[in-house]
Amino acid sequence: MSNIYRPESFQGFGRKENYFEGWYFKMVDGSEKKAFAVIPGISLSKDASKSHAFVMIFDARAHKMSYYKYSTGDFWADKRKFEIKIGNNFFTSDRLQLDCGDGSGTISADISMKGLKPWPVGFFSPGVMGWYRFVPFMECYHANVSFDNAVDGYISLNRRRERTDMSGGRGYIEKDWGSSMPQSWIWMQSNHFETPGVSLFGSVAKIPWLGGYFTGYIFGFLHGNRLYKFTTYNGAGLDKIEVSGDFIEIAALNRGYRLEIRASRTQGVDLPAPRSGEMTSRVNESLSSLIEVRLTIGEKVIFSGTGRNSGLEFVGGIGELLKGLKK
Repeated sequence: MSNIYRPESFQGFGRKENYFEGWYFKMVDGSEKKAFAVIPGISLSKDASKSHAFVMIFDARAHKMSYYKYSTGDFWADKRKFEIKIGNNFFTSDRLQLDCGDGSGTISADISMKGLKPWPVGFFSPGVMGWYRFVPFMECYHANVSFDNAVDGYISLNRRRERTDMSGGRGYIEKDWGSSMPQSWIWMQSNHFETPGVSLFGSVAKIPWLGGYFTGYIFGFLHGNRLYKFTTYNGAGLDKIEVSGDFIEIAALNRGYRLEIRASRTQGVDLPAPRSGEMTSRVNESLSSLIEVRLTIGEKVIFSGTGRNSGLEFVGGIGELLKGLKK
């Protein structure tokens, strides 16, 4: 409970099995020719021999994923702030350092993040999940650590042969923890719009609840230093969810505001994902999608634009998500 108002911090103290926790750092360089996701975390299985810490690096432009395993003893977390170490790798909200592998598989990095814009934390709403954060034994919890931030530094793949200067880049940070990722979900994110400072994060997921399930959703659109929220817990509704081979289209409504989203589906890479604490599932993720966004109130258009370098995931079936929506 001491960290409930610090959702970015490690939440798993005392957990020994059937548990995972992972942080997600997305980074795009200033030229937008390179895009990476760095995902550190821990996987605790009922079978102790399968438990491990890990650092995952997704090179989105090359469509390659590297997964480095460490013993759970190589994982360390501060008890009062977000600071973790996995082997020789170090992570905080404003810095990450990588030193993974050996030989031709070596990956190193020293990245700083500045100007973080997190989802606000309040007494009755400690982060992106709102009051659902207080509900015990949920399958998965989520936190938005930064909608948008500046990135500086470098990342080097295979020693120094593929060193990328990340200066002038943009970043995004989030995290998940619990026992399993949902059986079905849509996730999307972009902070590369023509207007600086604009960012979109959204997810729709199948949430187990009291022997059944419902479809939960969280959409946040940051524009002009104002965060427009469309969530299950603040009374918003979903007017549209459609998935085709080429696009995902969603429309959300809240207090007269309408958020319309059209995301292109592009080639991605299968990344490991947790199931009952073990990294045995797979999720296909792209960091090259385009997301068209339109925010209106009545006849007034507040924003209309397209986000580049967008993250996009779709797992499971659209039928489960539609069935679980509130009528």
